Formats: sequence, C-alpha cells, structure tokens
Amino acid sequence: MRGVRWRRAVSQAGRSIAVWGVSTLTMLVLAGILPDFRLQSPDGDSATTIAVTAAVGAGVFGVLSALVWPLLVRLLLLVPALVLGTLVFFLNGSLLLLALRLNPSGQSEAAPETAVIVAAVMSAVASATGGALAVRDDDAYRRRLYRLADRRRRGGPACPVTPGTVFLQFDGVGHDVLEAAVRKGLMPTVARWLGGGPGQGGGAPAADGGATHRLTPWRTDWSSQTGASQLGILHGSNHDVPAFRWYEKDSGEVMVCNRPTSAAELQRRAVARTGDGGLLSADGASRGNLFSGGADEQALVLSIAARRRSRETRSRAGYFAYFSDPANAVRTALSFVAEVVREIAQSTRARLRKERPRVGRGGLYPFVRAFATVVERDVVVAAVTGDMLAGRTAVYADLVAYDEVAHHSGPLGRDTEQVLGRLDRALALIESVAGHAPRPYRIVVLSDHGQSPGETFRARYGLTLGDLVRAGCGLPVPRRAERTHSGAEARAAVRAALRRPVEEGGARHRPAGRGSEPIVLASGNLGLISFPDVPHRMSKEEIDARHPALLSMLADHPGIGFLLVRSERHGGVVLGAYGAEIPLDRLDDDPGPLAVFGPGAADAVRRTHSFPLAADVMVNSFHDPADGEVLAFEEQIGSHGGLGGAQARPFLLSPLALSPPDADGAEPVGAEHVHRVLRRWLRESNGPEVPLEPAPEEHAA
Repeated sequence: MRGVRWRRAVSQAGRSIAVWGVSTLTMLVLAGILPDFRLQSPDGDSATTIAVTAAVGAGVFGVLSALVWPLLVRLLLLVPALVLGTLVFFLNGSLLLLALRLNPSGQSEAAPETAVIVAAVMSAVASATGGALAVRDDDAYRRRLYRLADRRRRGGPACPVTPGTVFLQFDGVGHDVLEAAVRKGLMPTVARWLGGGPGQGGGAPAADGGATHRLTPWRTDWSSQTGASQLGILHGSNHDVPAFRWYEKDSGEVMVCNRPTSAAELQRRAVARTGDGGLLSADGASRGNLFSGGADEQALVLSIAARRRSRETRSRAGYFAYFSDPANAVRTALSFVAEVVREIAQSTRARLRKERPRVGRGGLYPFVRAFATVVERDVVVAAVTGDMLAGRTAVYADLVAYDEVAHHSGPLGRDTEQVLGRLDRALALIESVAGHAPRPYRIVVLSDHGQSPGETFRARYGLTLGDLVRAGCGLPVPRRAERTHSGAEARAAVRAALRRPVEEGGARHRPAGRGSEPIVLASGNLGLISFPDVPHRMSKEEIDARHPALLSMLADHPGIGFLLVRSERHGGVVLGAYGAEIPLDRLDDDPGPLAVFGPGAADAVRRTHSFPLAADVMVNSFHDPADGEVLAFEEQIGSHGGLGGAQARPFLLSPLALSPPDADGAEPVGAEHVHRVLRRWLRESNGPEVPLEPAPEEHAA
C-alpha cells in the first residue's frame, strides 16, 4: 500500500513539474510576441535571469490559481451567470498581474489588457498539458474527477452497492431526430448503445445482439413543452398546466413556466395534488431543471431561484463546483466566445442565402445561445459527474442546447446537427465517469418533447394570432398585416368573416363591445384566448353572443387547425373549418379536424378540456402531416407546445437491464405515465426504499 501511495506521489509530482515547465515556456513565448508583456528590465537581462523570472511567475500564477480562484468564484456566486462568464478573463488576468508583482526579480510587468490574454493562454495550455499527461493514468483521471464531487460525502455512510440511475434529458430532441442523427453517424455513443444503429421494431434493440439500450418513443400531452412535461415527469402531475404560458382569471396573473415564481407555484401545486415529494425524493439530485423533483441536492433549478438563498436552496451552487477550477473557467469562456462567433456566422450565412423559413437572430440571442450550448452544458455535466462520484441514488439533469438552437435554426439542418454531436460527447463523458463511481450506474436518456418545423404564423399570413383575434372582436388591426408575401390569404379570410375590409383605406372598426380586450398568449403553435372581465371560462354561446364573428373566423382561417371551447349544450366542442362542430364525446367516431393530428389527439384535447385553468378558447395551428409542418404563433421556425408533427413524439433511451417502458410494447402516453415508468425503474434498481407514489387522482383537490 505504501508503494502504491509512493508511486502516486511521484507521478503527481512529475505531472506538476511538467505542467510548470510548459507554463514557463508559454510565458516566455508570450513575452516574446506581445509588446506590452515583458520579463526583463529595460536594460536587458541574461537568458538565465529571464528564464528564472518566467519560472517563478508561472509557479506563483499556478499557486494563486489553485488557492485564490475558488474563493473568488464563491464570492461571485451572487453575480448573474452571464456576467460571471465575462469576468472570468478579467479575474484570471488580475491573478497574473498579482503573480508578476510577487515575483522576487521585480523585472516582469504587463499591461492589464495583455495580462488577460496571457492568463487565458497559460490556463488553457496548463489544462491541456495536465489532461494529456493524465489521459493514460486511470488513478490521475479519477482524482481529477473527484474534485467535482460534493465534499460533504466525506465521512458519510458507506455508498450502497445497488445501481444508481442518471436521467439525462436532451431537451427538445424528438425520437425521429435522434434516429436520424444515429443513422448519419452524428451520435456514435447512442449508436453503440443501440447495437450499431437505431432501434428496430418499435424501439427494440438492433438485431446484432450488441445493444445495451432500447429506444422507445412516447407521446406528450397537448401541451408539448418543457414546463408541462418536466413537471409531470419529476412530480407525477401536470394537471391544470394547459400551455407554456396562460392567464389565470382568479388571480389576474399570467403564469409562465420558465418564470421562477411560476415554477415554484406549479411545483407546490403538483406536490399538493400527488401527496409525494417527487421522483428524486430518495437521495436525489436535480441539475439544470425547471423543478426540483424533491431532490435534496439542487443546483441551477428554477423553482428555487425565487426563494431566499440559503445552504439548502443554492440554485446556482453548481457554478462554484465548475468555475472553481480556473482552467475550466477559461476553457468555457473561450468556448462561449467561439459559440457567439459561430452563431453570428451561421445567421449571416442563412441571411445571405435567403434561406426560408428564417427568424431574426440578432440582439442578445447569440449570447443566450452560447450560454445554453456551452456554459449550461459544461456546468450541468460537471454537476452530474460530481453526483455520480458522490454515489447519489438518482440524478436528473436537463441539457437545453438543442432546444434553444432549433427554435431559431430549425429542428433539422447543420446548425442543430452540430449540437447533437456535442450532446453525444457529453453523454460519452458521463458514461466514462460511471466507470470511476463508487457504485454502478444505469444511464437513461430521454427527451421532454420534440420540435416541429415550419415558418411562423406571422411570416405566412402577415398578422399574429393576436391581430386576428382583435379583428374578430372588432378592434383595430395593425397595418403590418399587409406587408407579407402571403398576407392576402389571411386578409381574405378576415374579410369573408367580417364582411368588411380590415385596416385598408382608413376603414373604421366596430366598437369592441362591452368588457375589456381579450388576452392572447402563444405557446409554440398553441394559442390561448381569455376574456379577463368574465370570471369563469366562457362558453361558445357566450362568446358568439359577444363577438359573433370571432369563432367562425378563427376556425375558417387556413393557418388554424382547430379550436377547443366549452359548450353549454355539449360540455365541450372542437371547431374546425366549414362549420365543423364536434362534441368531445363523439371525437372517437368522428375526429373531424383532429384526424390529421394522429392517434391520441382526441384524448389529449379531452384531458386539457377538463382543466379548470383551460383558456376560453384553445387554438391549435394548422398541421401538414406530409412534411410535419406547423405554424408557430411565436417567432420560432422550430416550435413545440401544441399538437402536430414531431413535437409530440419524444423518446426514452433505457438500459436493457431495466424493464420495458410498457409490458405490452405500447408507447407511454403523457408525462405522468413517464413518471410512473421512471419511478418503477428506480425501484427495480434500489428496491422498496423508492416508494411507488399514489396516483394523482387520489389526491386531487
């Protein structure tokens, strides 16, 4: 044992000396090429003196980075994440300036802006050198990974021998997109898990027998978006979540799933309904999610961001675990800048080629994309590896990179394919860490929804859903409705319904009638219309009495697939073009406008109709089943939120050691069903210590 420790000490010392030597050479090279950085006095020094100055400077900088940097990052946890990313360079440069001041030779100096460059290059070179020397040393690799682990595991109970489970969510990646990426060779790790290719026979593993995982599609609820899906997956209930954003008449507030206060309230409601803490209640960790899942360890979780910061609610504590290593900080910051440049180049290329469909990608979007694809990914993956090395029972983490890029670049194409390749590499890293964890791990990859392509509703018709609703209510419609290549089609539909021109030639509008203006909200290709002055959910009969043209105009519009409204006569009806009006209890026999939306559409609509918080009018856009196109009511060319196309068909990629998602081979339907599947898998791995929660209906308010 002593011999092993001695060899480890010698090996570590050798690597440290090598990194120090490379850092010294890097400093000498930079001093030679950068005019504002020098290691000698103005009168000149001998080569030996310059070399010693560089060696001392590199050594002091390395020591300061190891000792001071973690303290700086901990102090800066209160700084917003994007700001912290930009401060990385300046803080590292400050450490270099301090190292030069502490140099006994007193001959070295650098301009502040030059110090930033020198520090960044030296940190990157030191990180690369250390990684290259340790790549063939399993013990060294394990020690590097253990620095990411939660230090509170020291002195704790012995790690269980039963398998832990990592649930990794690829946000927005549809089942068909994943299969296509595997076929193209973009995701070699997933391909290897599936035995060299995509699943066959409805998600079964490949026939060559080399598969370790099975690929299974599942169907989302009508609200095919992260808020509804992840709430159902983590907490077992997404009851009364009709969309990504909706208006609540009792409080007069708009709920938005990615708003911290809304996320906290939705989580509270789900826990109250199920009577259970969540999927991760038994020694779990939640990383990068909207909701906690009942986990003891939470980092980058939105639902706790609105609460007072404490040791138990450190929503951004995951940043410290990652940025406490200055090499990580510099590497991520450089990748952040590279991603911003990449997005600007890609958007410029799309604009020069006049690609269609296309949405604006300027402003802050390049920085938002870089944060989602670089910073969030790196921090979440580091947190997951730390959880595995700490031996946690269950970890659920969300990687949002693909979803963010697909909204603006489309779900198919070179931009998103590059992101899928990086997600696969992150998956490979997590898989490699599992070999160093103190317990075996089963890795489950899943998505919360897919994305459907298509141009925006406004781009095709020249007006938004809100404009259309205003026209139907007799309110002014902006003149931008005329400025589009296909706006005439929409204007014709409006004129046919209202029997008058819309905002042409200064035409006057009918008064809106009694009451306030309607609130129109969009969630992808799902629209919600609410009349705030009416305290209850309005019926078709009430809406027709107030605005006789509204519902027929919407139902006949070529960009709208169907409407859902409450009916005093039938309970609820689906409205479509040409006067189609089908009661919900007859949809199985006569799906009407729902026919093009595929199996399960009627059940999804009926379930949403049962929500007390459903809008007065629920609007789903047009859908072309031939190419999967939908029309987003938001400015997105890859969208999700409603019915239609790939957005409603995400995936489950699960180890063969776990039972199939459904014993009969059927696809799971709804996020709550997926929750029960994941709960069963945790129980299979860890036994009865993982409770099977009661069905949500048993605790319904």
